[in-house]
Amino acid sequence: MLKGKGTLYLVSSIQLLLFFFISYRVDRHETGLLLMSYSLLFASYVWVILGASKEYITFWIAVSIIFRFVILFSVPNLSDDFYRFVWDGRLLSSGYHPFAHPPTYYIENNISVSGIDESLYSNLNSKDYYTIYPPIAQFLFWLCAELSSSVYKNVVLLKFFNFLAEIGSIILLVKILKHFNRPAKDVLIYALNPLIILELTGNAHFEAVMISFLLASIYFMTKQRVAPAAVFLALSIAVKLVPIIFLPAMLPVLGKKEALKFYLITLGVCVLLFLPLLDMKLLSGFQNSLGYYFSRFEFNASIYYLLRSLGYLIVGYNIIHIAGTVLAVIAGVIILRISLKGIPRIFLNSPSFDTAKVSALPKQWNFIHVIMGSVLIYLFFTTTVHPWYVSTLLALSVVSDYRFAMVWSFLIFLTYSGYTAESFRENLWIVSVEYVIVLGYFAYELWRKNLPYLRS
Repeated sequence: MLKGKGTLYLVSSIQLLLFFFISYRVDRHETGLLLMSYSLLFASYVWVILGASKEYITFWIAVSIIFRFVILFSVPNLSDDFYRFVWDGRLLSSGYHPFAHPPTYYIENNISVSGIDESLYSNLNSKDYYTIYPPIAQFLFWLCAELSSSVYKNVVLLKFFNFLAEIGSIILLVKILKHFNRPAKDVLIYALNPLIILELTGNAHFEAVMISFLLASIYFMTKQRVAPAAVFLALSIAVKLVPIIFLPAMLPVLGKKEALKFYLITLGVCVLLFLPLLDMKLLSGFQNSLGYYFSRFEFNASIYYLLRSLGYLIVGYNIIHIAGTVLAVIAGVIILRISLKGIPRIFLNSPSFDTAKVSALPKQWNFIHVIMGSVLIYLFFTTTVHPWYVSTLLALSVVSDYRFAMVWSFLIFLTYSGYTAESFRENLWIVSVEYVIVLGYFAYELWRKNLPYLRS
């Protein structure tokens, strides 16, 4: 147990210094400093999670918000994706469709766009690729471009939206935990997690906004309010496309009539949100973006890397153009199966619910684990798993009995060790260790915590 305010202030002060150091003083290619600082930060986070008592929950939530505010004004140092956010925003601000052409088109054809220049172009990590960001993300990019012509101010504004979304997510998690009669202190698993703070608020990844809308949808689902739940899921999809995979799970939890209502509202809101950008440029751009994602991008993958190695042995070249699509189809089939049939008993041990209070609680509990399982399957079968991709899984796991996502949030940060000042070279040994430990801990949780009947 954490005892005394002196200890609380000491630990939180050390964490604050570490967040400041990582965000303002360390570059991602400084592997030793980065991983040592993150490891110390994560160790203190685990110490807090294991020892925090009920009376200090409010203190730690407040501290987690202070951490986010302190790093709000740093330039993202672990990811350069924000340059593309600025690029897309300036295109929209000047009246250009962001899905029409990749960045190289504007430079090679000497097309003059306000704020678009060689300096910004040189910092892009996706010069030859079409944008992948849906309308709400694009709206925020445009808004920031309208508010300021400074790249730095654009980034701080973008991070501020994520900061607000993160506060919303913490509030919603508290409400959802209360609904399922789960320990309130479990919200700290998300609120204080170093990966979440550094990647979402710190590095401006819009999973923050997507997760906030997703949690709002789940909250209204627990209240059996179909219309707002559908609206918020549509908003989540319009930030990042990933929540589309949760749609089949609505049918068992809502029933045919209510599920149809949910789908129609979600579709209608999505159409309205995409309408300002809806033309052949959007369709062509998305098609190209998805094609690139499944046939060119590869990073920190698990099953795909095994298939890739097999492909090299059999045919002598990288089979990503085949494997990426095949794995996506297999993942889709599995997700559809668990969405319609529910999580198998071996993975789910339902607690005792007061069904007199809310008769739908068992179905809602299964639903939480279905969408959590859907994210897990997506991450295992995709060809690209960046550190911030784990944030959705971690947020959902807060409500569950599983804690392997916490373990993953530490191990996946080790993938930054591949960066040098000049380039990036992935260390497959680190990737192998990452997935072996994550799967091993997942198996341990199945045996040790959730399935006592297997040991009887």
